[in-house]
Amino acid sequence: MQPKNLQRLLRALGRQGLDVTYSDVYDGLRLRTYSVRLANSPDTPAAEVLLPEGFPVEAKALKQLANLANVRHPAGGCVCRACATPDFHPGDAGVAIGSVVETVDQVIPGAVGSDINCGMRLHVADLTIDEFLKKRDLFVERMKGDYFFGTRDVTMTAHTMRALFQYGVPGWLDAMLDNATGSVVKSDLQQLSQECDRIFLDGSMNGNWKLAPAELVPDDGLVRDGGLGTIGSGNHFVEVQRVDKVENRALAHAWGVREGQLAFMIHSGSRNVGKYIGGMWRDRAKAAWPQGLKYPESHIFPLSAHSHPELVASYLAAEATAANYGFINRLLLAELLRLRLREVYGDIEAPLVYDLPHNITLPSADSGDKANSQSKIARWVTRKGACPAYVGQPVIIPGSMGAYSYLMVGKGNPAFCHSASHGAGRVRSRFELNRKGASHTEAELGLTGVDCITLREERRIEEAPAAYKPIQSVIDVQVEANMVDVVARLSPILTFKA
Repeated sequence: MQPKNLQRLLRALGRQGLDVTYSDVYDGLRLRTYSVRLANSPDTPAAEVLLPEGFPVEAKALKQLANLANVRHPAGGCVCRACATPDFHPGDAGVAIGSVVETVDQVIPGAVGSDINCGMRLHVADLTIDEFLKKRDLFVERMKGDYFFGTRDVTMTAHTMRALFQYGVPGWLDAMLDNATGSVVKSDLQQLSQECDRIFLDGSMNGNWKLAPAELVPDDGLVRDGGLGTIGSGNHFVEVQRVDKVENRALAHAWGVREGQLAFMIHSGSRNVGKYIGGMWRDRAKAAWPQGLKYPESHIFPLSAHSHPELVASYLAAEATAANYGFINRLLLAELLRLRLREVYGDIEAPLVYDLPHNITLPSADSGDKANSQSKIARWVTRKGACPAYVGQPVIIPGSMGAYSYLMVGKGNPAFCHSASHGAGRVRSRFELNRKGASHTEAELGLTGVDCITLREERRIEEAPAAYKPIQSVIDVQVEANMVDVVARLSPILTFKA
C-alpha cells in the first residue's frame, strides 16, 4: 500500500473512533502489523493485528476487535492483551473472527459465541488417489447417506450421553466399552482409546452433564440425538485430501504422515448444544450486569470473578460441557467415514493425526497446567476463530475447497497468545455471493474442477474459493512471525458440505 493511501485509510478509521497505527516491522522482521484501540479508551491495551501484504483492512473487524479489547467489568476484571490472526475478518455476533484475548479476573461468554469448540480433525490413510477414485462414487453415496440423509446410527444410552458431557472422549469411550451401541459396535474401540493422546487435552474438559440440554440426558433409556455426527452449516466441512508435499520429514514421520497418502480433514463443532449453551450464557452475562450501570456500547458482557465467581465457574463448566460434545461430534464424523472406508476399500486403519479446538476459553499459558480446573485460575485466553499453537503441538489450517490446506507445528509465540489462524478467512460475505445479480460462473467463483458434495447449490456458491483470502499468504506470514512452521501441504480431492 502506498503511504498516501495508507494515511488516508488511517484518517478514515480515526473518524470512526479508532486509534490505529501501522508498522511494517515486527520483532525485527518486515511484517505488516496494525495496532488498534478505541480512541476514547487510551488506557485499554492496543490490539495487534498481523496481516499479509495486500490483504484488506476491514474497519468493521478492527472496530469489533477494539471493542473486545476494551471489555472490562466494573467489579473487577479486564482484558490485558489482545491480538488477531491473519484470517481476521468481521463476525456476525459483534466479535471479529480471528480474535484472541487474554483476560484477568473475567470471562467473556460472547467472545466464544455459540459455535463452542468448533475445531479441526485430521486423519491419514495408506490409500493412493487412484485406488480411492476407482470406488469414489460408491464411497460418496454411502457418506451422503450418513452425513445428509440420516442413515448414520449414533444411538447411545442415557449413561453414555452423561459420560460424554461430563468427561468428553475418555468418558464416552469407557461407557462404550461397557455397552457399545449404534454403528460404534463395528468400531475398533482399542484404536479410539489409543488415539486420545492425539486430541487436544485428550478430548476431555471439566464438564457437567446437568448443564446439557435436558432432552439429551434423560434418566434412562436410549438417546437418538439428531445433531451428533453432523457437519453443520457455514464453513464446516469434511474433505478428502492428498498429502501433496512434506516439508518437515522428521515431524511428519513421527505423526504418521507421508507424501501420497490420502487425508481426511473435518471441521465441525458442538452444533445445537453449543447454540443452547452459548446463547444462554450471553443472556446470563447481560442479566448479571450491575443494575443501574449503563450497558457497554459493544453489548459484550463479561462475568467478573470478583462479583460473581460462581457464575464464572458455572459458565466455564457449561462451555466445557459443550466442548466435550464437540470433541465427540468430530470423532463420530471421522468414525462414520472410517467405517465406510473399510466397507468400500478393505482393512484401512486411517489413524488420527490430531484434533484441536477453536472458539474456546482456556487457562492462560502463564497460569500453569492447561488441564487444571479452570474455575481456580484468574487468567484465561479466549480464542474466536483461532486455534492454540503451543510449542510442538500440531496445528491444522484449512484453505478453501479449491486451495491447499496445511498441517503445521506450533511455535508458542507469546506475542500472539500461543495462537494461530483457523483458516484463510472470508473476503466476501455469503450475502454478497448469493445476492441477486451476483456472478455465479464457475471460473469467477473459483469452482472449476472443485468436487463439492452437497444437497444445496447455494452452499457451493457461498463457500466457493472466491469467498476466501489466499491461504498461502496467511501461512507465509505466520511462519515469518514465528507462530507456526509447515509440516505438510494437502491438496483437496472432494469436499462434503451440508
